[in-house]
Amino acid sequence: MTGPHTGFDRRVLSAVEASPSRIPVIPGGCGSGRTALLQRLRDKLGRGAAQYIDVERCATTPERFLQSVTSSSPFAWQGADRAPATARDAFDQLVRFLDAARAPGGAPCTFLLDEVLELRTFESFPGLRHVLRDMLEALSASPNRFVLTTRYTARAHRLLRDATSRFEVMHVPPLAATEIMDVLAPAFNGYEQTPTDDRDYLMRLVLALTDGRPAYVRAIGDMMGQMGRGAEPISALTALLTPGGVLERWCRFCYELRLHRARGYGALKAILDILADDEPLTLTEISLRLHRTPGSTKDYLSWLEDVDLVTARQKRYSFTDPMLRLWVRLHCRPTHPTEEDVAREVQRYALARAPQLEPAPALAYAGIEATPEERKSWGIIEID
Repeated sequence: MTGPHTGFDRRVLSAVEASPSRIPVIPGGCGSGRTALLQRLRDKLGRGAAQYIDVERCATTPERFLQSVTSSSPFAWQGADRAPATARDAFDQLVRFLDAARAPGGAPCTFLLDEVLELRTFESFPGLRHVLRDMLEALSASPNRFVLTTRYTARAHRLLRDATSRFEVMHVPPLAATEIMDVLAPAFNGYEQTPTDDRDYLMRLVLALTDGRPAYVRAIGDMMGQMGRGAEPISALTALLTPGGVLERWCRFCYELRLHRARGYGALKAILDILADDEPLTLTEISLRLHRTPGSTKDYLSWLEDVDLVTARQKRYSFTDPMLRLWVRLHCRPTHPTEEDVAREVQRYALARAPQLEPAPALAYAGIEATPEERKSWGIIEID
């Protein structure tokens, strides 16, 4: 069995090992598998030849970041004994370390920088107004190898607009149908006699519900495994989006994180509420419902696009992640949703996402045949 994104892993590794090496820049939404990719690359290259750095976790001050990166590195560095005099000096030492560090035997080493755009944290320190630009210039001239990731697609494209050709943007692909089947395989252990047609239907339904996003697919697969006999994706998603559920907490984290990285927090939340009720909408339609001028509304929308919360197609705006829209509909309200509320919204979401999917003959209710008591225990309700 091949792992998820095996072909994409090979493509990234080929770019890193090319001569001269290229620098993959991998943007992708929350839960798209960027961190897992870097960890697989580290294991493939060997921990003595590659260093994984989660920039988001340790980007505090330039001095502390330098100390954290160099002290945990498998690579020797001659400048480790000199304490930086200023924040700028610490950043310059970091750049020299990334450039001069070598793997055993003097070979080039590989740095895997997760959430590299979080280096913007340092731009509030004296002398560090253009940290990202300066970092990209240094990496492009280094003999070492690098793989960079970020959750902010729009910002990555804008940053790389004038970068050298050594940088290559590679978007993480969604899971393919066969990869989704591999992820879901453990959920079928409780009913090995499930017909192949039913499994194919469930796989296609999960693809429609999740757009192939690995975090969502795995969460649904895990929940189906926990629910046991008769479990199916819609009931699993219902359980995951109830207050305190795995995907409810995951979506809340992604929602708040991106809003806090943007400007205009309250107004942006209002626009997301509007789009959760109805999408796609034009700028004029949004401004009327927001009770703000088209000019100010356009600014708000540009800030939402900057953190990939909304996407504009043919001048009409909608959520970038449909699952996050479902979460906003459910949880950005004065009171917590009831189990019936969640079940109703999830079913409507499923009907909108996969209206063309017909259950296989053995499936009685969007899943394997189950008793009314079982359907009720999963939170499944009939909707008119």
